Amino acid sequence: MKPSPSGHAGQMWQVTNDRGSAADFHGRDMPDVVEPSLQWFEVERSALVLGSAQPSAHIDAEACRVRGIELVRRRSGGGAVLLQPADVLWADVLLPRGHALWTSDVSLSAWWLGEAWVQALTGLGVSGLSVHRGPMRRTEWSAHVCFAGTGGGEVMLGDHKVVGISQRRTRAGARFQCALYRHWRPEAHVPLFAAPGPSLADLTGLVATVAVPWDDIRASLLDVLLAHAD
Repeated sequence: MKPSPSGHAGQMWQVTNDRGSAADFHGRDMPDVVEPSLQWFEVERSALVLGSAQPSAHIDAEACRVRGIELVRRRSGGGAVLLQPADVLWADVLLPRGHALWTSDVSLSAWWLGEAWVQALTGLGVSGLSVHRGPMRRTEWSAHVCFAGTGGGEVMLGDHKVVGISQRRTRAGARFQCALYRHWRPEAHVPLFAAPGPSLADLTGLVATVAVPWDDIRASLLDVLLAHAD
């Protein structure tokens, strides 16, 4: 879909809303020239999206095939994210180097985006949210499942993750990849991992879901981004 500019002079973001194959979406190259962009994406079929360096041995490829789940590798780090139609909302946020929100410290670089998510969701009535501003918190299964660990900038409700964020950086800028769940289905995750993999008990309760219409989330996050000067 052709990007549509949103905002006004000095505060412009390119916005796209796409629906299709996770493989096509995650196969996109980082542009040579990065513009501030908000790219929303919904899958038409289920996909398990692995982190850039995640071992394929974590996954039971045959179990995925039998269940009709596409195996895809993204270009940002972290563990796997299960994308199922109507369950999860995905957004890529592209930020050029030199932007007012840019920081060269990778450990801090997603904090601003987590704060934007908190503002956007709080404005829609989701309360009690916070941004993780400490070092990466790893658990037994965080290398397998993205939402089992907590990275800098990610949005939390107590001990439960609300928005997961991973990133890829180039000389031109950064692509922040964000996901939040309307429905969290640990029982759908468990069979997809090769032994020894996480159990149902390991994955239950990791996520705080967001029962807000997606169009409202899209509009609210864009409003918050537009409030930031470039």
